Amino acid sequence: MSPTTQAPTIFWFRRDLRLSDNPALVEAATLSAQGVLGLFIIDPSLLATSGSTRAGFLLSTLRSLSASMNEQLVVRTGDPVEVLSALAASTGARVVVATGDYAPAGMARDQRVRGALAALGVELRLVDSPYVVVPGTVRTKAGTPSRVFTPFFRHWLTEPQPPPVPVPEGLRWLSAESSDLAEILPLAATKRPSYFGDLPDGPAPLEIPAGEVAAHSLVAGFASRVAAYDDARNLPGVTGTSRLSPHLRFGSIHPRQVLATLSGATKGHEVFTSEIAWREFYADVLFHNPDSTHVNIQRSLDGLRVDRDAAAVARFQTWARGETGFPLVDAGMRQLLEEGWMHNRVRMVTASFLVKHLHLDWRWGAHWFMWRLVDGDVASNQQGWQWTAGTGTDASPYYRVFNPTLQAERFDPGGDYVRRYVSELASVPAPACLQPGGGSSSESLFAYARPMIDLSNERREALDRLAELRGPGG
Repeated sequence: MSPTTQAPTIFWFRRDLRLSDNPALVEAATLSAQGVLGLFIIDPSLLATSGSTRAGFLLSTLRSLSASMNEQLVVRTGDPVEVLSALAASTGARVVVATGDYAPAGMARDQRVRGALAALGVELRLVDSPYVVVPGTVRTKAGTPSRVFTPFFRHWLTEPQPPPVPVPEGLRWLSAESSDLAEILPLAATKRPSYFGDLPDGPAPLEIPAGEVAAHSLVAGFASRVAAYDDARNLPGVTGTSRLSPHLRFGSIHPRQVLATLSGATKGHEVFTSEIAWREFYADVLFHNPDSTHVNIQRSLDGLRVDRDAAAVARFQTWARGETGFPLVDAGMRQLLEEGWMHNRVRMVTASFLVKHLHLDWRWGAHWFMWRLVDGDVASNQQGWQWTAGTGTDASPYYRVFNPTLQAERFDPGGDYVRRYVSELASVPAPACLQPGGGSSSESLFAYARPMIDLSNERREALDRLAELRGPGG
């Protein structure tokens, strides 16, 4: 296709930090005979609520992206409206191209940018999305948003899935004055809620390599294990998951590419595909319910009594430090602190413990996860927490309470995961290391935290609060 203008095109990188299978980049390359200015904007308002671990992974991903562009990535810091308006004026660009963003903050930002650029005679053109199926596409037969995953998944599977597209040939990157990427780190983790207290802010040393090449290497490695995914994904003590979530979060690989590489007919392939679809279901739910980042979707649970006093804050901080005395919970919370990641099964267990055993607001836990997670994604994180809290769409009912000891015995029976992250129990064999307080071992009792609560009592309290909300006969 012949270029349509002699003016440069600005390509605005966001959640698509890659060159391959980037339809928006292909679009930008076809527009200009002069070339493409590849831009990333460091937005202080977004970084303020991002923990330093995720900011560090973003920095590494951007450095990898810039290297793949012969170090031609242009970086600017500030409000995207101001940055893009100034850059369009200085370069003479008439079109800014970007991948669509379907999260509430991103859509609001894009609306502001579109209006400001239009006033300058510049078009904002949004192409594709970070998802296989664009949020808002899947509907029920009645034309309403899908509220249940299973029918969503069936419809999602029928949507056209075009093959990944290659890097545009002959792509010419244009240069411009650029900020230092290192400006990302000082701007991160600055909007800290008071209930975090003195919980650590520092970045976790990342075990997951960043960038497009690393993402494809992970997929290639996972391809040999995906057939066993159905069983292995629930076992935190084994390498059973793909660990692709940070790359999907920042778009160093697109889920289309992942599914194309991992095509197959095993149960593991089927279940992994459904997990990709869960990610897209949550993005769709958020698209239709933008306030669900902080408002219960199930409004009937709005009045559920939660604790917010000083004792509640202390319980929250004990949970966040991984000092509850319940080994699986503590292993998960310490993994989050040490690695900026947590196994998905353990995410559900730790979230249930906070909401239903400690009687705290799910939003506190969701905020802490977003603060620490390298793969923190607002749709997956907030909707996942609402699922566990019983307040979301197609959620686990509130009366379903995960017992962390039974979960440990079922999914970490040898104690490999617990002993890896709870150092006090490293020499305590299973099943003792899975029990509250480390079981009956005098060694573990001496070194490890005693259980902060009685599980049975607090489960009963949670159900009593639910009954209280429902009223007589509820």
